[in-house]
Amino acid sequence: MNGMEKVINIDGALRETDFEGQILSAEGDLIPYENDASLFELRPAVAVRPKDATDIKKLVSFVASKKSEDSSLSLTPRAAGTGMAGGALNDSVIVDVGDMNHIRSVSAERAIVEPGVFYRDMDKATKELGVIMPSFPASRNLCAVGGMTGTNASGEMTLTYGSTRDWVKRLKVVLSDGNEYEFGPLTPSELEEKKKMQTLEGAVYRGMHTLLEDNYDVIKKAKPNVAKNATGYALWEVWDRETFDLTKLFVGSEGTLGIFTEIEFALIKPREHRKLIVIFLRDLGILSTLIGKVLSHKPETFETYDDRVIKFILRFLPDFIKAMKTGLIKLGLSFIPEVIMVLKGGFPRLVLLAEFTGETDEKATEKAQAAFADLKQFHLQMEIMQTPKESERFWTMRHESFNILRKHSGKNKTAPFIDDIIIAPEKLPHFMPRLDKIMAEYKLTYTIQGHIGDGNFHIFPLMNLHNARDRDIVMELGQKVFDLVFEFGGSMSAEHNDGLIRTAYLRQMYGDKIYSLFEQTKNIFDPQNIFNPGKKVYGHDLAYIKDHLDKVY
Repeated sequence: MNGMEKVINIDGALRETDFEGQILSAEGDLIPYENDASLFELRPAVAVRPKDATDIKKLVSFVASKKSEDSSLSLTPRAAGTGMAGGALNDSVIVDVGDMNHIRSVSAERAIVEPGVFYRDMDKATKELGVIMPSFPASRNLCAVGGMTGTNASGEMTLTYGSTRDWVKRLKVVLSDGNEYEFGPLTPSELEEKKKMQTLEGAVYRGMHTLLEDNYDVIKKAKPNVAKNATGYALWEVWDRETFDLTKLFVGSEGTLGIFTEIEFALIKPREHRKLIVIFLRDLGILSTLIGKVLSHKPETFETYDDRVIKFILRFLPDFIKAMKTGLIKLGLSFIPEVIMVLKGGFPRLVLLAEFTGETDEKATEKAQAAFADLKQFHLQMEIMQTPKESERFWTMRHESFNILRKHSGKNKTAPFIDDIIIAPEKLPHFMPRLDKIMAEYKLTYTIQGHIGDGNFHIFPLMNLHNARDRDIVMELGQKVFDLVFEFGGSMSAEHNDGLIRTAYLRQMYGDKIYSLFEQTKNIFDPQNIFNPGKKVYGHDLAYIKDHLDKVY
């Protein structure tokens, strides 16, 4: 890194400290840390598994003390490794927080957890009290809360409940001086008291308040005009001249400003009764009007997948049957109404899933029926699912299509690099034909699915990164799609964050002024570039990114 030769034996030097967790440096031990769920491969020098916050403080102090001797030293936090952008990869020290997996406390209002806690375990504990943290991604059975917080994760319930940033109420973070600090919302008078402190914490508050106040209007104007965004540093969320809250900045910062040691989430009681409307859409010209009409009825979730998903699942029907946990005949009979609709009206371009919820089944049904009646003006093929089992087959198609695609891709693999774009929904009828035209240039097999209510799409092409041409396509197609997204005022990532794949495009997306504020933010927190370098700012060039595509991915 930084073009300098590594001069310190990290493994040996770490073992001379009083670090109590595991230190992994054997080749076999490092293999799991060379990849995450992205299409990159990057071998670390060492991986460590701290036992607790004290170990984290020791690690940061160690790197801070050695950084002048070896500028390549750095720390990249990693939770479950399910990120799709390469954010948990680095060639120095990977900090695996998997052993920091304690649920500190759970009440009806709050859950306090360590960053290595799997979401599924927190979810089980909160559901015992009838509450949930609703901003969970599709990988909710695999991901950990530290990664969710680092990337500002979100998913299908985000339409109603927002992203992870909206649910993090307090954080404990080890900063670049090796000390642990607690962050939460402050009043203006509390902020002034913090600024008086002669510690790194005080310097951070002074520096960030000056940066945000001096650039207040330009920062507010820079916020992307989309429902959710996981790119850059969310400067526009921190200070509204009534509340100053640095948790809004830490969430989504990908471990570039400090390392989380404790997270406090707000919780809610979910509405358990649900009714799903399935809509088959052939004419994209009415999409924005249709979306607006559906959203006016306030569905809790509003999802979509395209005709390619349907065709791919039909090719590999046994896997879908297995996911549904049913038999072929029973499954086939359940789809008879939809088959009849397709025969009458043709194959849909998009399938839309709008789910309405209520405190009782009657209230959920009433909402769905009102929306259904209002949508009749579009003369669409659609129906209300009468039971959870009827709804399940469509949700399974939405949720399992990526896994089925990945399993049956042969030498080709699902390549997440244009996998998380978001556009204001009213712009989609003009945007999507142009996206199709760009994708058609490369004759790739791919699927589109996502959160239509937000205008957030996940595009997964199948590619063979053994081939030089496919590696070229990653770079060419990525640039073309991002150019189009920026032209339409969108964001290149709604959920998956920047990591290795998107950091290089942040200056293009935000412009020189805002990007310089991102750099200043990094320097206020981390002047030695200790934390996860190459992400968010001071990123690698496109040649580096291309060179680290995993050729056996």
